Amino acid sequence: MSKIKAMDFYRKIPRDLTEATHFGALVSICAALLMILLFGMELNDYLSVRTESSIIVDRSVDGDLLRINFNLSFPALSCEFASVDVSDAMGNHRVNLTKTVRKYPLDKNGRIVGDVVRDLPEPKYEELLHDIQETHIEKKPEEVKIMDTLDAATFPEAIKKYPILMVNFYAPWCPWSRRLAPVWESAAQVMLRKFPPEDGRIKLAKVDCTVEGLLCRGHHIQGFPSIRVFRSGVDMLDHGHHHDHESYVGDRTVEAIVEFAEKLIPAAAASGVKALPMADAEAAAQTMKVGAPGCSVEGFVLVKKVPGNLHISAHSQKHSFNNGVMNMTHVVHHLSFGKEISRNKWAMVQRLHPDGLLNAWSNRLKGRVFFSTEANITHEHYTQVVMTSVEPRTFGIVEVGYNRVDLYEYTHHSHAIKTDEMPMTKFSFDPSPMQVLVKEKPRHFYHFITTVCAIIGGVFTVAGIADSTVFHTAKLFKKVELGKQY
Repeated sequence: MSKIKAMDFYRKIPRDLTEATHFGALVSICAALLMILLFGMELNDYLSVRTESSIIVDRSVDGDLLRINFNLSFPALSCEFASVDVSDAMGNHRVNLTKTVRKYPLDKNGRIVGDVVRDLPEPKYEELLHDIQETHIEKKPEEVKIMDTLDAATFPEAIKKYPILMVNFYAPWCPWSRRLAPVWESAAQVMLRKFPPEDGRIKLAKVDCTVEGLLCRGHHIQGFPSIRVFRSGVDMLDHGHHHDHESYVGDRTVEAIVEFAEKLIPAAAASGVKALPMADAEAAAQTMKVGAPGCSVEGFVLVKKVPGNLHISAHSQKHSFNNGVMNMTHVVHHLSFGKEISRNKWAMVQRLHPDGLLNAWSNRLKGRVFFSTEANITHEHYTQVVMTSVEPRTFGIVEVGYNRVDLYEYTHHSHAIKTDEMPMTKFSFDPSPMQVLVKEKPRHFYHFITTVCAIIGGVFTVAGIADSTVFHTAKLFKKVELGKQY
């Protein structure tokens, strides 16, 4: 035991051999306060977040997809023809995406005025020549007018006169309009035989949009041919010049058109009745509300991480368009890249990377309006996309990268160009091959303990040296004073 006792580094001095002083007490209090202060500062530093940022080559693997989120408003593009298309540098091209895209009709003030516009199949056309129309019906006397060609003056009168008016808006230069012309005339003949003029419940007519351009634009005709269904007393008369009518989107055959028209007519005569109800659910399924001139397009698409384009334009395989009247003015409510993250993950990102990943950069086009000041204008937006990955510490419980959050920012440049082709709105995206990696860098606990020991030992030692120096200096002065007295 005596040998073990000899290894004591902290030999004790009897209390009777020590001396307490007022200055020593003051130094001890100051040293204790300094230790507490330095300990608190070191603890705060130990608990604070430390990150390490670096720029590395994009870690994405082949097959990873980039999500593009968008919410756009087109005041002059009908939802009937609005199409979202995607193409990329690898040759992939997808047309009229509908699975993750929603379209809502907009009024002239930019407000949503209806339910989501459903995607409909392209109508089938019947091959019918003018010289075989008589196979569908018996010929009518020459004095009976089969088809009315309406103009700006006779159109309102026809709406008031007939409870149901079906109008074919066409353009003579359009091949689909020429293909529909004999079918439409034959259907009109069939309906004229079944419902003669004195019946007065339904009428089939047509409008030449190359002659009546203002009338067609007033009814938001953007593709040819377009078949509209008007109901007496609804269009413009009760809605303050708001065009509330349907577009027939069924097959372009005599049988289909006649069957649809018959289902529109109630069982009893209802001449003059406003807003006739749809007499058959199947007929209702063959129409689309087109009273609103604009369209809100929102949703997301998944693309490969290679340069590509997102287009929004008018598209149809069974219609023709007049490029000169297509107006691609649009408002960008939202455009961002990547998946939306939860509030907890966003709070983590703000904690680890507070000076980066600002909403102003992740959604730079928010609220921007782009006008088409003349005809045949295409709007192009070029974006360069940079990914930032934020990795919190995992404490070794889960694999590295499990809690990683990938966020995207982008730069933006826009311009409008005049084109001879179909006007469109195009977003070009170019993912960067580099990415920013932000990793939480933890401080080891043994560093904290080492620093705390250094603080305590250092302050104690320095305070002891100061106290000893003052004590012995004061004692020396006392001896000098006593020597002078003797």
